Amino acid sequence: MSQMNKLLKQAQKMQAHVMKMQEEMQKKEFEGVSGGGMVKAVLNGANRLVSIKINPEVVNPQEAEMLEDLIIAAHAAAAEKIRQTSDTAYGSLTGGLGLPGM
Repeated sequence: MSQMNKLLKQAQKMQAHVMKMQEEMQKKEFEGVSGGGMVKAVLNGANRLVSIKINPEVVNPQEAEMLEDLIIAAHAAAAEKIRQTSDTAYGSLTGGLGLPGM
């Protein structure tokens, strides 16, 4: 039974560490840029849009579709940074165990 208790304690420790990492991740901000810096989107680690900056040069009513595409691209770039950071953090935690959901 002591082996089972040891395993249970390790799992609890790992769970606490994962929760701490999630909290830290949500506090971070990730910037995505598109259009050569014309549009910048900042997301927090919870993948929520925190801010968006648009260069006035691209605010042209005739080019609204282009601006919409740039915003989507900047958001996607920031979301990809979140995914990469998360993968790196959780990959180091699990040590490549291949645990589902991590």
